This record gives sequence, C-alpha cells and structure tokens, in this order.
Amino acid sequence: MFDPLDLLTRLGGLAQGTQLQDYGVTRMQLSKAVRGGRIERLRPGVFATPAAAADERDAARHGGALTCAAALRNLGVWVMSTDAAPHVWVGRRGRVYPHSGCQCVSHYFRSGRVRFGVVDVETALVHLYRCEGEESFFASLESALAQRKLTRSARARVREALPTHARWLVDFARSDADSGLESLLRLRLHLLGIALDCQVVIAGVGRVDFVVDGRLIIEADGKENHDGTTMRHRDLVRDAAASALGYETLHFDYAQIMHDWATVQRSIIAALKRTAQRA
Repeated sequence: MFDPLDLLTRLGGLAQGTQLQDYGVTRMQLSKAVRGGRIERLRPGVFATPAAAADERDAARHGGALTCAAALRNLGVWVMSTDAAPHVWVGRRGRVYPHSGCQCVSHYFRSGRVRFGVVDVETALVHLYRCEGEESFFASLESALAQRKLTRSARARVREALPTHARWLVDFARSDADSGLESLLRLRLHLLGIALDCQVVIAGVGRVDFVVDGRLIIEADGKENHDGTTMRHRDLVRDAAASALGYETLHFDYAQIMHDWATVQRSIIAALKRTAQRA
C-alpha cells in the first residue's frame, strides 16, 4: 500500500483524490495525511505535496495546468512577457474553481486531457500565440527550437493550430537563435523588407548575430552576455577588427529592442543608407 505523500511525489506533487485511490490510498489515509500537514488539500478532491511549486498549486486550485508564458518560463523557454499571473489550461469545456486570491487567466482553447502541473511546450506555444500575439509567440518558438524542446511533429502540430495567416511564422523560424532579442530583431526587420544573414562567422572577428548587405553587423546584446568590463572590452576589440575589414557595427540592448524600437529602426535604416553610399 502506498503512502499518500510518497505517491503524490511520484505523480509530480499534484493529483486528484480519485487518482490516488486508484493506487489503493483510502480516504481515511488522505484525511490523516492532511491533518498531519504531510500533504495539502488544495480544494475538494485535489491534493498537493508541500514541495509542489506555488504557481502549479494555484493552477490546480483553479482547475487545470500551468500554460502560456508561465509554463514556458518554467520549462526554460525565453518569453517576452513579464506577467506573473498564472495562466491555466482548463480544457475546451473545463470548469473553473473560485479560490482565495485568484489572479489566474483561464485558457479553454485546445482539446485534450488536462492534467495538473505544467503543460508541454507545444500546448503552451499555441496558448501563447492566442494570448500575446505574433512577436511573443515567435520569440518563444525560436527559443524552444534552439533548445531542442520541440520535435518536428510537434512543430507541425503547432503550425496547424495557428490561424492560416500566421502559419508563416513557424516556417520562418530558425533553430539557431541565441536569444529572444535576436528573434524579435530578425522578425521586425523581415517585416520591413530587410533580409539578414544570421550567425555569420567573420575571419578575425568571430561569430556575429547578423550581417546586412555584407557590410553592416547588427548585434543584439542580451544583458547576461554583455555585462561587465571584460565583456565590454571584448565587444570593443571585435568592433575594431570589424571596422578594419570595412564593416560598420551596431549594438542594441534589451531595453532598446523591447522599449525603444523606433530609435533602433531609424538607426539601422540610416546605417544601411551609409553603407550603400560607400559601396
């Protein structure tokens, strides 16, 4: 006979009472474990271990599994969103359960059996598109592809789940983007009709994020990769080497790409005009 806490732990930390009873755990055992503080009753018929993640517990209280940006963030996928509210997949005809302090956002789209915990990357991406739109979806899609978190068949199912007019985003996505910033920059410039060569290796310089028209280097400098004196010095050395070869280099950081895109766009267009005149 299973111990309620041990069984809950094996099942991922969250489960319905009926599922636990299928393994032979009795209602009396569950009640005793709850009274002793070994497990928690989140709502009638739903139980959790004390170690279960807080956002997953909230999702289970609400009636489903963590999805959208919250799920992708937990799964290690880059997301644009800073929304801390749990987004919960309750299924196409799911029931939502009121609970104290609820800030949950319910997702009903997509059929399938809803379990507790965190949905898979495929489902979370589909919900993200419907919740936050094309840019957010595209950046997270490329992050998932770069980390090999999405199989070829799952990618095809994500594409099929999108509206017809948005499926080109999946076709356009690459699996070698180093960051969500790169993905956003490439998507936005593509929509302006500017084609980029991605992850280009230049002799004497190294690998750069993008090259445009063979003369303009564009780098998307994520905070984690370009902070500190040593990294700044490395960037300056690379820029000087690129300049000696006839390249102009533009660097844009997270705040510029995310919050001041108009200035970024003007800067790139102006640089392209200069390089065209020199050519």
